[in-house]
Amino acid sequence: MAELVTQKMLLDAGLASQFHIESAGTHASHIGERPDPRAEAALLRRGYRLGRARSRKVRPQDFESFDLILAMDSNNLSDLRRIGPPEHLSKIRLFLDFGGDKSKSDVPDPYYGNTEGFERVLDLCEAGARGLVRHYTR
Repeated sequence: MAELVTQKMLLDAGLASQFHIESAGTHASHIGERPDPRAEAALLRRGYRLGRARSRKVRPQDFESFDLILAMDSNNLSDLRRIGPPEHLSKIRLFLDFGGDKSKSDVPDPYYGNTEGFERVLDLCEAGARGLVRHYTR
């Protein structure tokens, strides 16, 4: 969800060509699968176009290739810091560091919840993506 939202907001800001956004997980439970149908439905309800997104696991070369690696929650942040090479640890941050609401740091995993959980996660993804775009347009 965060990948599609961020790509759309960068496109709307005229910055899409300056960024390469990819989503990857720290665990291998859904490798190669499309997003959860509830996530897709939430995205479609808000007018986001679904791409060809498939899940993948974070690769060692990601730490070299990307300038910024954003974790959705503190558990993923810890995992990324554990597996990341020391020289690239400064690239790792929480996605909601850009969200503006300092009381919220984690985007919860809505997988075991209901549709409302996916809507709430989409709200958080939009807040984080807006903040990220603002950060790069100052």
